[in-house]
This record gives sequence, structure tokens and C-alpha cells, in this order.
Amino acid sequence: MEYIEVQLKGIDATLADLLTASLLELGFDSFAEEEGVTKAYIPAAVYNEKALRSALEALFGPASPSFTASRLDEKNWNEEWEKSYEPVLVGDKCMVRAPFHPAVQGITYDLVIEPKMSFGTGHHETTTLLIEWMLDEPVFGKHVLDMGCGTGVLAILAAKMGAKEVRAIDTDPWAFENAKENVLRNNVPQVHVIRGDDGAIPWGPFDVICANINRNILLEQMPVYSRVTRAGGILYTSGFYEEDMQAIREKAHEHGFQFAASRSKNKWMAAKFTR
Repeated sequence: MEYIEVQLKGIDATLADLLTASLLELGFDSFAEEEGVTKAYIPAAVYNEKALRSALEALFGPASPSFTASRLDEKNWNEEWEKSYEPVLVGDKCMVRAPFHPAVQGITYDLVIEPKMSFGTGHHETTTLLIEWMLDEPVFGKHVLDMGCGTGVLAILAAKMGAKEVRAIDTDPWAFENAKENVLRNNVPQVHVIRGDDGAIPWGPFDVICANINRNILLEQMPVYSRVTRAGGILYTSGFYEEDMQAIREKAHEHGFQFAASRSKNKWMAAKFTR
């Protein structure tokens, strides 16, 4: 799969997270910072320069930053990723690392994730927030759904924590293939990867659902989550900003979920609900 690398210079740090959110909506799925340059990556097939210019103008106004776009083949893409990819240690129990990183002694959950195009390597705040929460969740013997699974990192963690069966779903064909590879790499056969949207969710009930997507999709899919969550089950949501919390809470309550708690990191939010 060919990717487009977009480089933007001079981004105000206070607007960096808003820029990331805007680019995610356009289909960008990976980001890197290098010497004052923000690099954003998007599949060539979905890149739309006009939409990118409009998004930048909406966020920055007349002073929107200039950018350059270049095409990367798959080999170059992986080389770019490996330059900036570092292992992520969450708490003192979980490490997310690439196959080219050595294992670390004393880690309870060692997740080996190939750093390809799929979103969800543990570097983004939303993934880290949900990993932190999952580490506190007793999922042994339970049925888990990872919605918008990206690399499959949350599904793989749930399996290594003893979940009985895990369904991991993503619409993106590259994420689908990458998640399947990572499931094999981590030897967690109880994880079943499915390509699709909420219409592809197997009828539950699920004990735990993790949905790390974005505000609009969470609001749209909340009725489906409600139908497939067991009474007393848990829904974890992330992928949205602090200012979106109220809308997420109201929609969840409308569909039978009770707010339990929330966590934030750099203005990104994660929320826990009970059914």
C-alpha cells in the first residue's frame, strides 16, 4: 500500500492536538515529530489535498501553515516508522514494542506490535489511557470486543490477561491485515479479527467493550454497543477531547449506560461506563 507523507512546519504546540484530531478525520492515521516538523501519513488512495487545505484553514485561519506532500512506497514507510518508533511502557506491567526491540525482563504483558500504518501502537494518548484502564480490569474468562482495533493492541492485551474470547474489528483493510499479523505474532488464538463497521459486530453479549475511535463514530455506534453489552458489562471509550465528554455521556446514558469514571491526558479523554 502506498502512503502520502505530509510535512508541516511551524505548528504551534498549543494547536498540535487539534491538528491531529482534524487530520484523523481526513484519514491520516500516523504521526511523527522531527526537528520542528510535523509529519502526517495517509493512504495515497484517500488523500485529498483540497480537503487538507480546507481543514488547515478552518483550524489556523489565514495564517494556515504551508505543507509539502510526497509519496512513499511501503518499504520507505516502514523505514520512516522505525526511525521514530520507541517502546512504550505503561505502568510497570505492560510494554508495547516492535519486533526489532529486545524484550525486557520483569514485564507482565509483553505486546509485540509491528509498527506499520495501523493506528494503535501505544504512543497516542488515547491508546495509553485505555491500556492503563484495561490493566485494572479483571477480564479473565470474559468476552471482549475491541472496536476500531487498529493494530489489535487492546485485543491482544485482553487475551494475554486471560479473556476467553476477543473480537477485534476495524474498517480499514490495512488495519485488518496488520491486526491479524500481530495476533499471530503474539500467539493469542482467542482473538478473532473482523473487517467491518458496527454492522460486523457479532451478536454478544460482551462483558467488556473497548471503543477507541472518535467522537462522531462513538455517538453513531452507541446504540449498537448498548445492544451487545451484557447487563453489568463495561464500555470503555476514547478518541475524543475533553470538550466532547458531555456529548458522549449524554448519548451513553440515552442508551442505558451509566457513567463510572473518566481519565484525561493532554486534553484527550477516556471514559468508563457500566451497562
